[in-house]
Amino acid sequence: MSTYRMEDGTILKTENAKRTWEEALDWDGRNHISRATGQQWHHETLHCSRRGRYWIEHDSNWQGEQSRAEWIDNRRAASWLLHNDHELPEDLKALAAEVEE
Repeated sequence: MSTYRMEDGTILKTENAKRTWEEALDWDGRNHISRATGQQWHHETLHCSRRGRYWIEHDSNWQGEQSRAEWIDNRRAASWLLHNDHELPEDLKALAAEVEE
């Protein structure tokens, strides 16, 4: 469980998220690579807050690099979900045509 203070002063707690999605991992023959970041050392998790706002939790396997969080808009959340092989929740389904071709 992690806690983040956002630039707008909001305190986010991962355990309070209404919904959470993990990134997809692809095997490159040697390592699992995050589809969200394209790297083996940096990872992302998408969360939906209790108020329905989306945010990404950025994690790193590098020693000394701290995790952080950022708010994202609904279009970016829809794109992130589709790129990581997740179905869109009801509130984002209308954006599918905008982010998919």
